[in-house]
Amino acid sequence: MSKQSHIPKAVIYCRVSSTAQVTKGDGLGSQETRCREYAKHKHYEIVEVFKDEGISGSLIDRPGMQAMLKFLRARETKQDIVIIDDISRLARGLEAHIQLRMAIGEAGGKLESPSIEFGDDSDSQLVENLLASVSQHQRQKNTEQVVHRMQARMMNGYWVFFHPIGYRYERVSGHGKMLVRDEPLASIITETLEGYARGRFETQSEVKRFLESHEAFPRGRDGKVHYQRVNNLLVQVLYSGYITYSPWNITLHPGKHEPLISYETFQAIQKRLNGQSKAPARKDLNADFPLRGFVTCGCCGSAMTACWSRGRDRSYPYYLCPQKGCEAYGKSIRKEILEKEFETLLSELRPSPNLFYLALEMFKELWSHRQQQARQEDQHMQGELRRIGKKIDQFLDRMVEADTSMLVKTYENKVKDLQEKQVILNEKIKNCGRPLQSFDESFRTAFDFLGNPYKLWSSDRLEDKRMVLRLAFSEKLPYDRNEGFRTAPTALPFRLLSDLKGCGNSMVEGTGVEPATPTLRT
Repeated sequence: MSKQSHIPKAVIYCRVSSTAQVTKGDGLGSQETRCREYAKHKHYEIVEVFKDEGISGSLIDRPGMQAMLKFLRARETKQDIVIIDDISRLARGLEAHIQLRMAIGEAGGKLESPSIEFGDDSDSQLVENLLASVSQHQRQKNTEQVVHRMQARMMNGYWVFFHPIGYRYERVSGHGKMLVRDEPLASIITETLEGYARGRFETQSEVKRFLESHEAFPRGRDGKVHYQRVNNLLVQVLYSGYITYSPWNITLHPGKHEPLISYETFQAIQKRLNGQSKAPARKDLNADFPLRGFVTCGCCGSAMTACWSRGRDRSYPYYLCPQKGCEAYGKSIRKEILEKEFETLLSELRPSPNLFYLALEMFKELWSHRQQQARQEDQHMQGELRRIGKKIDQFLDRMVEADTSMLVKTYENKVKDLQEKQVILNEKIKNCGRPLQSFDESFRTAFDFLGNPYKLWSSDRLEDKRMVLRLAFSEKLPYDRNEGFRTAPTALPFRLLSDLKGCGNSMVEGTGVEPATPTLRT
């Protein structure tokens, strides 16, 4: 038998609990070096090294550990030494330490370390168990310290968990790592949330389609935006600039990050979510038939459907009434005819330049008057804010004196409602009388639409076309096969422009004149 066969064989086990110790430090390398020095001193031959990276010491089922146990069981000698740098590298808990110690022994390994001498006598086991308990206490203490630091940072207005879509973490001078806008996602989120709050998107299905129309928005593995992600966006209070985390009793705490929407908008979203059921996506709504569902049959009032009809050489698009028993049932109307008549109707909503300028001056005068009113409202809201603060103090005093949990719960709900009112009032006071943009910047898009609604309709996006229908008309449009569109129920802005005809202005026929004005830049 050779002299080499008598040299004891050993394996090394190393572990670090965080990936940062792997990427930024040399924890694994240092452990391995120390174990190799120990093996050299003991004249052991290292046959294998096993490592666990980013694995907590409280876990037993670790890839590196399981691979080592499998290796030991397959060895013929059944006398291999298992070297660890320190007892904490084996486990960070007494129960896990004992189980792994037994598993190594059953696999034929003998545990050794340059930091501690393992033995089978009672004194050695007592010391070993004490060290394992100390290691467990250190792990628990570290966890408590981390949680306390996270709680304190969150109370200072900084989110400490994974960033939501639309934000990313960035080191900012004087703040450390904090949430900052992540464009273009931040702008997409803002448009989505404000659109849902104001009714631009009637259902979560429309929100889903809008998000899927932006290539930058993240999708699932199937390439789609799932409804769960849509719902997560709609209920995320972080987007309003406030932090809420119920496990730590943190409610509506002002955050240091830039909000994407106002808290009032967030509340409007929650009211819509609580008052509406989730409507499934309409599979028949597509860019081929933008008027589907919005145009009604002139005979029975049912919303018209649409379809492609297969001809000899190709398919032809048609609108038709789906209501059985209606005299127009099944009688199709060619898509190009109906939509051409609608475009004519839409172009007639375009005001003459004189009428447009008159409306513009009226809006400017109202804008100035509204700013004066806003300053008066600011004073009123300041007083209301003080009254709410007094009410909150009163309810807090009652909570201290309450002798039943039901009363305490009632007072807590009252305080929560008042705090939400405080948040909304603070937002209104912050912006009251101080417009974020000038008149031209605030109303440029609105007047551009009023001046020529057909411009938005000519967009290739189905969403833009559907928006025109909601903004220009207050109800669905009745259509008769023989007479065409009946009197169109226009939206309030267009009705107001129509009422100004008595001032000597008129709505122009056909395409009209583009209302070019120095204050409206496209």
